[in-house]
Amino acid sequence: MSIRHYTPRRRRHGQLSPRANSFLISVVAIAIFLQILYPLVNGEFLRLLTINVVYWGAGAMLLHALLAYGVRYAFTYFLFTFFFALIIEHIGVLTQWPFGDYSYSSDLGLKIFEVPLVVPFAWIMMAHPVMSAARRIAGHWVFLYGGVALAAWDLFLDPLMVAEGRWSWNVTGAHVPFQPEIPLSNTFGWLLCGMFLIGALHLITPREKKKGGATFATTDAFMLWTLFSGFVGNLFFFHRPGIALFAGAIFGAVLAPYFFNRWLGRP
Repeated sequence: MSIRHYTPRRRRHGQLSPRANSFLISVVAIAIFLQILYPLVNGEFLRLLTINVVYWGAGAMLLHALLAYGVRYAFTYFLFTFFFALIIEHIGVLTQWPFGDYSYSSDLGLKIFEVPLVVPFAWIMMAHPVMSAARRIAGHWVFLYGGVALAAWDLFLDPLMVAEGRWSWNVTGAHVPFQPEIPLSNTFGWLLCGMFLIGALHLITPREKKKGGATFATTDAFMLWTLFSGFVGNLFFFHRPGIALFAGAIFGAVLAPYFFNRWLGRP
């Protein structure tokens, strides 16, 4: 007869703690859950939900940035993205460059320089996962891949927000396919600004994930959900099959090389 002493299982040195990992997963899950609710509500609840979707999504990606790369990365990524987005959006509202002639409604809450505070957080929400993907597969073309990915994501975002009256354009020239309410200049503006933002972040933030940091499972899930929800939402809930197929094909084609690399490529 022997007596076995139970010793609690401990994480290996350098691994992310189970508590931190569970917290990260929970925050990402809440961000996705709020997006699931989006097509199911309306009125004032929808307005408040729209704002919370962005803040929770940005918070989830900031938390991943902190746990994967550390304080310096998260702090730099947050500050640079916030102020860049605020400045370029302010320039856009005042000068109609580079996005076209547009304006924001008062539905999105507090404004800073005519730009709702929540808007820069939408940039923060996507900049980190997009740059993580670009760094893995784009080599010296991180800025280009990142700009294309952000512009492709915006093909889902803008028609949704315009339909709800969150912002609007005065369209006088060519428009985005299947989106007559959005000028083509907006997509080119996102491409240019996205290339600059991702290129700059790539230069000023640490490139190596910290030892034992968070894996990319949560950012992968968030990007896949963004593609899936944009496609399904437009096809079945918002009754815009053209946008579902057009934007879904472009965003899917941009993300495909990354996910093939993640699942079949180098570790």
